[in-house]
Amino acid sequence: MLAVCIENLRKTYASGVCALNGIDLQVAEGDFFALLGPNGAGKSTAIGILSSLITKTSGKVEVFGRDLDRHTEEVKAAIGLVPQEFNCNQFEPCVEILVNQAGYYGIGRREAYQRAEVCLRQLDLWDKRRTISRQLSGGMKRRLMIARALVHHPRLLILDEPTAGVDIEVRRAIWRFMREINREGTSIILTTHYLEEAETLCRTIAIIDDGLIIAHSPMAEMLNRLQRETFVLNLREAIPAAPELEDYEIQRLDATTLEVSVLREQSLNGLFEALTRRGIEVISLRNKQNRLEQLFIDMLDRGQEA
Repeated sequence: MLAVCIENLRKTYASGVCALNGIDLQVAEGDFFALLGPNGAGKSTAIGILSSLITKTSGKVEVFGRDLDRHTEEVKAAIGLVPQEFNCNQFEPCVEILVNQAGYYGIGRREAYQRAEVCLRQLDLWDKRRTISRQLSGGMKRRLMIARALVHHPRLLILDEPTAGVDIEVRRAIWRFMREINREGTSIILTTHYLEEAETLCRTIAIIDDGLIIAHSPMAEMLNRLQRETFVLNLREAIPAAPELEDYEIQRLDATTLEVSVLREQSLNGLFEALTRRGIEVISLRNKQNRLEQLFIDMLDRGQEA
């Protein structure tokens, strides 16, 4: 079964702005799915329509086989949404935020408290259960919103920039938790500007730009489209100039650092052998940027040129 099936979805706002220009999108049940795009591409509009916060102009939306127009309440119950902005009651204790959220889905208070405890413990917030939410740190607020989204046990979790503004330790903890609930069967749709996050977590990816889906495929297949990668090499000893190698594009960043552009079919072993023959020893290397980031930029650039 598909967790989400979107067909020819369109949204034109009263101002005349066309945010979605007939997109088709499918998310398999149990998938960890990345929906990526630049600001203003249509991501938030698509998520808003899917979660019933925005009214579509036309098109079809189904969630676990239930039509959004004809089975609105069932679709809402199947979805947990973690918005980008913190929108909890800032003067309410954490546990009450979750209990009240559960009440919106018809869950009695006794069961709601039980569910709230489970969610808060899962996200390491149980000791903060009586803390007023405005007193939480930024990372704790992020985790609180995830707990709130999960309290009614949704089958689909939508995460809109879930780690924006948090430190790396909190981000990694949220990653571990998201992987865990996905392994347990929760379908996840993630939007993020941290493309390392999408490459690390997601199995499928769609890229939206200017209201259109410009790519949609498994992550591994998407990364195979990358024709060239750029590496930064740290050298043991300083060199006066970049070596000239016939098969590689090389720039000298400083006396002990080179930037090398390598075609996907080229072997790094060949590069190292060529450098060794010239007496240049490499002590470490790294990707100049995330592979998905490079591909993302390349695809958007091609779209703008078209």
